[in-house]
This record gives sequence, C-alpha cells and structure tokens, in this order.
Amino acid sequence: MTELHARLDAGVAIPAHPLALDDHGGVDLRAQRALTRYQLAAGAHGLAVGVHSTQFELHDDPALLRTVWEQAAAIAAEAAPGAVASPLLIAGLVGDTAQAVREAELARELGFQAALMSPWGMVERSEQSLLERAEAVGEVLPTIGFYLQDSVGGMPLSRAFWRSLFSLESVVAVKTAPFDRYRTNDVMQELLGHERWDQVAVLTGNDDAIVADLVTPFRREVDGHLREVRARGGLLGQWAVGTRAAVELVARANAEVAADAVTPELLALGSDLVEINAAVFDVLHNFSGCVPGVNEVLRQQGLLSSTRCLGPDVLSPGQEQLIREVRARFPALLDEEFVAAGREGWLS
Repeated sequence: MTELHARLDAGVAIPAHPLALDDHGGVDLRAQRALTRYQLAAGAHGLAVGVHSTQFELHDDPALLRTVWEQAAAIAAEAAPGAVASPLLIAGLVGDTAQAVREAELARELGFQAALMSPWGMVERSEQSLLERAEAVGEVLPTIGFYLQDSVGGMPLSRAFWRSLFSLESVVAVKTAPFDRYRTNDVMQELLGHERWDQVAVLTGNDDAIVADLVTPFRREVDGHLREVRARGGLLGQWAVGTRAAVELVARANAEVAADAVTPELLALGSDLVEINAAVFDVLHNFSGCVPGVNEVLRQQGLLSSTRCLGPDVLSPGQEQLIREVRARFPALLDEEFVAAGREGWLS
C-alpha cells in the first residue's frame, strides 16, 4: 500500500474546485484565492482542480490552466506550512494522450500528487484509447480511475474496461460518478474480483447518492475468502459548496460504520443532500446548469461576483430561486454561518 493510496482510503473529503470569473469573463484571481482558502479552512483533505466544476474549457488555455493550478498549490502550501500531510492536490486532466501527458507533467511540476482524467476533449473516445492514455499518464503521476456520468461528458464503460484499468499499478483510486447504481456496481464488482482489490481506494463521485455510497459495503467471495470494499470518502462537485459539512459527514459516516451503528438521522441527511443537489446541479434541465449552479451558491454567499462560465453554460429558468430555497432550508449543510464568518478574511 502506497502512502497516497493509504491517505485516499482513510476517509477523505475532496471538493472539486470551481473557477471564479468576473462579469467580463476574465478569471477573478481574488475570488479564486478565496474559494481555495474557504475549502481548506473547512478542513478539506485535498483539492481537485481542473475538473468539471473548474470548467473543462479552462484546458483550452494552457497558460491560464497553469495560473489556476499554480495558485491553488501555493495556497495549499501556505495552509499547511511544514505539515507532514499537506492537502492532497488532484489535477483534472482532459484531451487525448499527448495533451493529458503534457498536463500531467505540468501538474507534477507544480506539486500535484495524482491525476483524475475526464474523456472531455478526446478525439477518439474508446475504451482502448482511455486505457492507453491512463497508462501513459501513469508514467508521470499516479492516476484515479473515473466513471463520469453521460450528461456531462461521460460514456458507458464495460466491466472488462475496469478489469484492465485496475491492472495498471499506477491506479491508486477510482471515482465512481455515473449517477447509476448498475454502473457503480460494475466498478465495485470488478474491483472486488481483482488481485489489486485492496490497493485501489474507492471515492464516491455520485452526488445523488453520497451517504448511500459512504455506508454501503460491497462484498464478494473470492477463493473462499470474503472481500469487502467501501467508499470511505469522496471527490465531488457537490462538495465545492458546503465543504465543512462534507468533512463532518465523512467523519460521521466512517465512525457510524465502524461502530456498526448507522443511524436513521445519517440516512436522512442523504435525502437532504439529494434535495440540495437537485437544485444546485439543475436536475430539472438534465444538469445543464450544473456548473453555474455551483457558482450561484457561492455568489449568493458573497464569495463570487458572477456565475459566468468560460463556455455557454448559464443558470436555467428558476434555478436561482431553487438555490435560495435550499439555502434557507439546509443552512448547516451549505456552511452558511461558516462562510459568513470567514468570507472577508478569505477575500482579503
């Protein structure tokens, strides 16, 4: 077991990092810095930067990508000067193999410890090309397998794909985010049957099933021995908001599972998070307002000045009001008091 795998398997809350733009479409570095400070002050065990919530279009501008990654790494270093375990830095990579490898090399140079790869920007999207890309990137950085939901750029992946991916020794974790229980089960069953079953950490990315993923053990008997795996933590776009509550949720879920005493109150939090996620991720419009929805929560809380995106994504009709309603109904789960108290300091 590598140190990185051990940390990822210990129970991490890693938020996907948003991208802060001003009303003119330029990156607002002051707000970007404040977002990083907020997530780290909330106790996040790491940051995922360059992922869907950071807007995949960011990768079209390598200089801007460097700037955003560089600032996140610098603030993470400031947050834990000399610490034995500084926040984990996960680089979201896109594009075909050549681009993904270039980005991995940049990420490694800037201090990132692992790569999470999306199929966004790939000319050839096939299981074979995904495997070849993962193997090439794995020569540069440890990798995290990623099952991304179709509505934001993912694709169906066979059990054979996961079997082959887990055979790559550079794979230290897998993020299950298909928003589909059958596909999530595909990943877990293939991991359980693989010889590296205890060398790959499981991270939930299913924003619609966070608590269920954190408390559900997957089991399979192999050669007369019962194996069990479970998501002890996650890497989620939902956790870009309510980050402190997410850290507390992961700790609570793991404690209740360890005590064999999962409570109805914890399960009820799962349904509350689904209600929040439906508004923030814009389920009514098939997730079209997902990225601006995350930004809208942060704008209403005073951390961002705009919900503008690099691409064409905008809030859907009625989404702003839905977000106001879930903020009023679930203030603790969205860190309302924590953000209000720390906002001015993070923006300074």
